Amino acid sequence: MKRAFSLSLMFVIGTILFYISRFWPFSFWDRPGLFGWGQLPPNGGLLRRWLRGTDFTAYELLIWIVLVFLCLTAVQKFSDRFIRP
Repeated sequence: MKRAFSLSLMFVIGTILFYISRFWPFSFWDRPGLFGWGQLPPNGGLLRRWLRGTDFTAYELLIWIVLVFLCLTAVQKFSDRFIRP
């Protein structure tokens, strides 16, 4: 049961990180955004929107890679510490 919880947590966080990237291929909801909220567009790419107008736009992919590494490492540390088999 603990392993299933850990795997589902990793899946949810991985999906969120994938949605933040520019590689999100799915369009599950209409154009205004999820629940009518324009900040969650159907095509993902949130990091590009957040970095628009800054000097860091050219480094979007590198920032995303570091963000994914740090998030998944933190989830692994949490899982190792609190969810023991």
